[in-house]
Amino acid sequence: MNYEELCQRLCKIYDAGEAKALVRWVLDVRFGLSTADIYCGKVTQLSANDQAELEKIMQRLEKAEPVQYVLGVADFCDRQFFVAPGVLIPRPETAELCHLIVNNGGRDILDIGTGSGCIAITLALDISDSEVTAWDISEDALAIAQHNAQTLGADVKFEKRDALALETETDRWDVIVSNPPYICRKEANEMEENVLKYEPDTALFVPDDDPLLFYRHIMHYAISALKQGGRLYYEINPIYADSIVDNLQTLGFVDIAKIDDQYGKTRFIKATKA
Repeated sequence: MNYEELCQRLCKIYDAGEAKALVRWVLDVRFGLSTADIYCGKVTQLSANDQAELEKIMQRLEKAEPVQYVLGVADFCDRQFFVAPGVLIPRPETAELCHLIVNNGGRDILDIGTGSGCIAITLALDISDSEVTAWDISEDALAIAQHNAQTLGADVKFEKRDALALETETDRWDVIVSNPPYICRKEANEMEENVLKYEPDTALFVPDDDPLLFYRHIMHYAISALKQGGRLYYEINPIYADSIVDNLQTLGFVDIAKIDDQYGKTRFIKATKA
């Protein structure tokens, strides 16, 4: 089967440009074929074993399984992270959040709900002299995050902690960051099939009647646990930006800013402990 035929198989569920990009990524990551190799017809020259593996991959992709789960890797901040269905696939928007934090620095850093560890590991590697701790309630997620830290050479302390049951601490952190679950169940019909079918519900959804559930618990922890002048960063659902800001103001946070992502959506909030 040649490159064009592979692309045609995915055009049933993806547009032509995305189908081609997916096929090229598979051929590069799994079989080491460059773009030049692909256009020179080397796809048809793969060994019988490789052809069999490629067919298995294509069958999974045709069921809308995310390519990152199929290959077991996702690109994030110029690094490759291992991913599996127990964690969310890192998004480009979250990389923007990391860049925002790196540009402002910080020594004692906490990532709440770390998932694959992409935020914590990126900050540990990109902020010199930082000491990064990462929490998650999922043992599967923590195992994946620990694997990524070891593979990428990041010094991160991982702990099993429940973001909805955090004990009060005082003046411990310079930075707290979280990309918590923030999608209401009622929004599910607007989401793509591959996200709903394959990515973990517990990392995506909050109750329809309490969309700020995680934000509220984390900000109540942060208002005491941050050092004076410490910063809280959230990735958010844009439709709740104003409500989150109101809650932060009520708790006494200052210098609160809503920040747009590269697509022009209000995707992040930054707040400072007075």
